[in-house]
Amino acid sequence: MTDRLDAALLHLPRAYPGPGGAVAVLRDGEVLARHSWGWANAERRIPFTPRTLFRMCSITKQFTCAALLDLFPDPTVLDAELRAKLPLLAQAAPSIPHLAHNQSGLRDYWAAAMLHGSPVEAPFGDAEADRIIRGTRSLHFAPGTRYSYVNQNFRLLSDLLQERTGRSFADLLRERVFSRAGMETALLAADTRAMPDGTEGYEGNQASGFRAAENRILWTGDAGLGASLDDMIAWERHIDATRDDAASLYGRIAAPVHFTNGAEAPYGFGLARGRDFGRAHTGHGGALRGWRSHRMYLPAERVSVVVMFNHFGDAHGAALDLLAAALGEARPIADTTLPPPSWLGAYAEAETGLSARIEHAAPGQILLRFGHSPERLDLCADGTAGGDRTKLRMASDGLWMDRPQENFSTRLLPAAGEARADVGGRYRCAELEAELTVVESGGTLYGGFSGFLGQGRMELLNPIAADLWALPCPRALDHTPPGDWTLAFRRDASGRATGVELGCWLARGLNYEQI
Repeated sequence: MTDRLDAALLHLPRAYPGPGGAVAVLRDGEVLARHSWGWANAERRIPFTPRTLFRMCSITKQFTCAALLDLFPDPTVLDAELRAKLPLLAQAAPSIPHLAHNQSGLRDYWAAAMLHGSPVEAPFGDAEADRIIRGTRSLHFAPGTRYSYVNQNFRLLSDLLQERTGRSFADLLRERVFSRAGMETALLAADTRAMPDGTEGYEGNQASGFRAAENRILWTGDAGLGASLDDMIAWERHIDATRDDAASLYGRIAAPVHFTNGAEAPYGFGLARGRDFGRAHTGHGGALRGWRSHRMYLPAERVSVVVMFNHFGDAHGAALDLLAAALGEARPIADTTLPPPSWLGAYAEAETGLSARIEHAAPGQILLRFGHSPERLDLCADGTAGGDRTKLRMASDGLWMDRPQENFSTRLLPAAGEARADVGGRYRCAELEAELTVVESGGTLYGGFSGFLGQGRMELLNPIAADLWALPCPRALDHTPPGDWTLAFRRDASGRATGVELGCWLARGLNYEQI
């Protein structure tokens, strides 16, 4: 096993090429591997070491929740303060646990920022966040009924902790979490423009070259953690040392959580619960333009894996490579002998209003475009595709999509017909006080958003079916962008386009009327 893990470590820089990285593997609280390579700053030739400060991004969320539960074992005592931050919301507000479990029903504010016309590298700080949050008038599902990733859930949590205690979130993290876990150099690195030690994140790839990524977000409880590999090793050792204590920092946030219908939720208190190689684990990933990270802990095996890349390499994939080596397992591969299914094509999903496009990806695999990002699903011998997180299956009444991680199962409706280009015009969303502009240029449609954050760039629209289009958003404020926005146009009795329902998985169910 040591030889296999050593081989996996040597393979990583070539398998996931980029300026630099660092990884760790632990078993029974002891370090099996502590490895780094390359450059924290390639221009200044600063080496990437286990002491390099790294932007951990959304891995922050579990630390926010650890501090929350340490300060307030019953977090619902903050519900009234939360309701006050949503003064325009015309329905029942989510509770604090709904925020911590990503069951709030709020639309993600970095996705919404693109609808307000934000340029990709624009500043986004307290004022911008506050305006979007306070402007919330509706939710895209009832709290507790579904799962959807929402970054401001955790910004709200850190803001509420500061306001209730009268202390900075940075101080609360240091006192309540970092010091107790032995994370000596961890800090709240809220300003994404630079890290204190000069570490850079990089856009690009080996073919086109790498360049320093420009970020100007100011974030806190959602993604502000800065930590070294040694800090994260300390966190993993703390988790293992307190594994039998349900009242420990990690014990509280790793406890089972549920949806309102009693179904077990695979995400709660800033932690994802999952299974790989037949073993249960908890963990999280992190990403911003130029930064990728992942960590996981397997309690039964007492194995931890941490991966940090200062580039766009697949940190989750690298973590699974290392985990497979540590467990003596093999990564599953698709059965390439299975033919593509007969149900490839375009569909619409009624509850979310989103399109679902299913394409052939590779032998034995299909590509589903529906959620946060495209999903590669392995074909199965029983005619289905996917696994525990997403499954597509044909039934007597049509094609069904099961997404248990979202407490969601739905029949997909075939989307047919030709998308006509006579939908140009300006459309306004009263809820957001923002606009969508659709313009025909040389027989081709383009669309772009505008609002209080500016005038977004025009993007080429992709036809899906009759009155169903996709507006791509491949780059955004956050590294993981909204992806494709679904535009479902409405017409009056005369056939004139009068409105459009717009959404993506992060922010859906928004109605625009033609001006």
